[in-house]
Amino acid sequence: MNLPAFTQTREIPSPLGPILLAASPQGLCGVWFLDQKHFPPATTLQATQTKPSTTSADSKIWLAQATQQLAHYFTGHRQHFDLPLDLSAGSAFQQSVWHALMTIGRGQTESYGGLANRVGRPSAARAIGAAVGRNPISIIVPCHRVVGGNGALTGYAGGLPRKVALLQLEGVLL
Repeated sequence: MNLPAFTQTREIPSPLGPILLAASPQGLCGVWFLDQKHFPPATTLQATQTKPSTTSADSKIWLAQATQQLAHYFTGHRQHFDLPLDLSAGSAFQQSVWHALMTIGRGQTESYGGLANRVGRPSAARAIGAAVGRNPISIIVPCHRVVGGNGALTGYAGGLPRKVALLQLEGVLL
């Protein structure tokens, strides 16, 4: 995964473990649990860091807002996120899947097949699953709301225990 140029990062605590946030001047571009799959390599993170003299004020704002909104989410006081997102690290197909993820409401789940139908690719459930797994903005782009066709909990880059915890926080009965 290539992060946008001039990405700023911030590590924050959460009830499910430390999270790394990343923001470009265009918006939030990353939310990862530090031990999750598809975590950007350290070399990628270091290469995109802005030097203090070129720090974007917007990036700092997005990081501060994401920190606050995630804290409220974890206490159950935030139903929706209101942040500019920079999904430019993904292909056009991945971006279409990530946008479709944002239409799955809190407390709801969607199957990979259903998500494939939403993006107009009904026979591409496997490719949809790969794009969901590469979602760089965990929680805010709610990939944890995608389940197997029979409602079974399937993979989550942050680990199945976190997926269960996020769904329970949102009131999904498992």
